[in-house]
Amino acid sequence: MKRFIIIAGVFIVMIVGVTSCYKDVVLPKKGTDPNAPPVQYSYKKDIAPLFNTNCALSGCHVAGVQAPDLETAVSYNSLVNGGFVNTIIPTQSDLYIMINGNMQVHIPDAADRQKVYDWIRTGALNN
Repeated sequence: MKRFIIIAGVFIVMIVGVTSCYKDVVLPKKGTDPNAPPVQYSYKKDIAPLFNTNCALSGCHVAGVQAPDLETAVSYNSLVNGGFVNTIIPTQSDLYIMINGNMQVHIPDAADRQKVYDWIRTGALNN
């Protein structure tokens, strides 16, 4: 009887542990047209705050942890001088590939990803 109680307790703990680790990620519908003419966005007003809010978090894209460093003060230089932006072929930019691949869960809004893409397509200016 004691053995049955221990086995049942371990089984219940395993079930609770497995079901509590679920993270529901709901990605919005893609409502933007990547082939539409690019919109001019300001790095300081539109792009940097996006990275600061979603990427420059403790343990993520901050100094000395994960490249590129996306803290507001150094993010532009880290992206452009670090080779993460390709203004000639924007779809081959490491930044574009990352935010539409593994890092898409951190920037789930298709409109925000389109902003970054348009910023790259319009020359990735520090404005």
